[in-house]
Amino acid sequence: MTIPHLTAADGTTLPAIGLGTYRLNGSAGVKAIGQAIRAGYRLIDSAVNYENEGAVGRAARAAGDVRDELVVTSKLPGRHHRYDEALTTIEESVFRTGLDRVDLYLIHWPNPKVDLYVQAWRALIEARERGLVTHIGLSNFLPEHIDRLVAETEVVPVVNQIEVHPYFPQQEAIDYHREHGILVQGWSPLGRGNDLQEHPVVVEIATAHGVSPAQTILAWHVARQVIPLPKAASPQRQVENLDAFGIKLTDAEVEAITASGRPDGRLADQDPAVYEEF
Repeated sequence: MTIPHLTAADGTTLPAIGLGTYRLNGSAGVKAIGQAIRAGYRLIDSAVNYENEGAVGRAARAAGDVRDELVVTSKLPGRHHRYDEALTTIEESVFRTGLDRVDLYLIHWPNPKVDLYVQAWRALIEARERGLVTHIGLSNFLPEHIDRLVAETEVVPVVNQIEVHPYFPQQEAIDYHREHGILVQGWSPLGRGNDLQEHPVVVEIATAHGVSPAQTILAWHVARQVIPLPKAASPQRQVENLDAFGIKLTDAEVEAITASGRPDGRLADQDPAVYEEF
């Protein structure tokens, strides 16, 4: 199927859904990612810390004629934010994938206490200029972090990947990104290890549309112009997730799901203002 695209301020377009690949590793990972590409996925999310850039790259290389349609993504870990280390890490990501470039490269976390994320961002800019990567962006950055990067480098990220799901809808953050022409990707869009898919509001709306709770939640993301990155290894689940584009929620249904948000809605209390990952 053809997946819609969303466009950033600089004209960069990204598929409106992607495949999360955390824990899709080794031969099983290559198989699952290859299935997803054949099903129609074109945005494939990875990271150095997922330790599966090789599997992602192998599946992308096997994709044949659709390789140029793929947006293969990786992320810079916090331990390599220093400029020279960041550039070397990006080179290694390219080598591990076996591709001629990584299509989208992100800084995984800002790690503000370490305070090297501006160096890391300058390295991503240099990597883009050298053709190692095509597009650059962020992951888990707060508006104040983004404002600083833009003030110091005059380069706006095309995307910021943040935690978004009905228990943590992030409306203010989404509004900020929309105002600045930055696309939003949502990680753990279906929640993780919680009762989100059993929430009465989600179940009621899913029943009304004759679809699954997971499809309903993904349709909620689509309606809010958030690019969800659900992980799915089974071919059936991969296809079901793509069917979210055929579900048209009303504004009232979107608002009802958004109202499920909680002050403590983060899955693991990973507040980018203080949380750090290396």
